[in-house]
Amino acid sequence: MRKSKMLTAFVVLVFAFLIIPLIIITVTAFGEGSAITFPIESFSVKWFVNVFATKSFRNSFLTSLEIALLATVLALFAGIPAAYALARSGMKGKEMLKSIFLSPTIVPGIVIGFVLYQFLVLSLRIPVFFGLLAGHFMVTLPYVIRVVGSSLDQFDFSMEEAAWSLGCSKTGAFFRVVLPNITSGISAAFMLAFINSFNNIPVSMFLSGPGISTFPATLMNYIEYNYNPTVSAVSVILMAITVLIMVVVDKTLGIAALAK
Repeated sequence: MRKSKMLTAFVVLVFAFLIIPLIIITVTAFGEGSAITFPIESFSVKWFVNVFATKSFRNSFLTSLEIALLATVLALFAGIPAAYALARSGMKGKEMLKSIFLSPTIVPGIVIGFVLYQFLVLSLRIPVFFGLLAGHFMVTLPYVIRVVGSSLDQFDFSMEEAAWSLGCSKTGAFFRVVLPNITSGISAAFMLAFINSFNNIPVSMFLSGPGISTFPATLMNYIEYNYNPTVSAVSVILMAITVLIMVVVDKTLGIAALAK
C-alpha cells in the first residue's frame, strides 16, 4: 500500500513538473502588461494580435507551415519506399544501413545545421528556401523510416505474396495490400515529421536568410532584442499547433481503424 502511494506521488510530481511550466507560459501570454509576469494583473489578447501584426512573425509562420508540409510530404514519398525496402531486404549490413538512415536523430541539431550551412549555402549557394527545405527533409526523413518501418515489422508479408500468386503485380500489391495495412504508421509518421519540422530551431537558425525564416527561428531572433509577453504568445501558438496536429492524426487513426 505504501509503495503504491509513493508511486502515485512520484507520478503526480513528474506530471506537475512537466505541466506547470506550460500553464505558466500560457497564463503569461494573456497578461496586459509589457513585462512577463505571473500571475497576471489583467487579461488581454493583445500579444497574440501583436504576433500576427508583426510582419516577421506573420511571414515566418507561413514559411514554417509551407516548409514543414513540403518536407513531410517529401519525407513520406522517400521514407515509405525506403522503409519497405529495408523490411523486405535480406541483404547483409541492413542494420548498418538503417542506422545511417536514422543518424540525423542522433547527431546534435546544431551540428546538422552547421554542416548543411557549409554544404548548401557556402558551397552550392542554393536559394534560402530550398536550403531550408533540404535541411528539414533531412530532419524529418528518419522519423518516417523509423515509424513506418515499425509498422512494416508487424505486417504479415505473406498477404502480399498471396496477392502476387493471384496475379497482382508487385506495384499493385504494394498499393492495394501493404499500404492500407500500415495507414496508422504513416499517419503517426506524418505527425512526428511535421511537428519536428515545424518546431525545429537548430537547422532553421543556420539555414534561414534575409526575408526567409521559420517561426521558431524568428522567435529566437526576437528574444535577442525583446522580451515581452509576445514571446509567451508565440510559445502558446507553437504548442497549440502541436496539439492540433496530434488531435487530427488521432482522429484520422480512429477513422482508419473503423474503416477496417
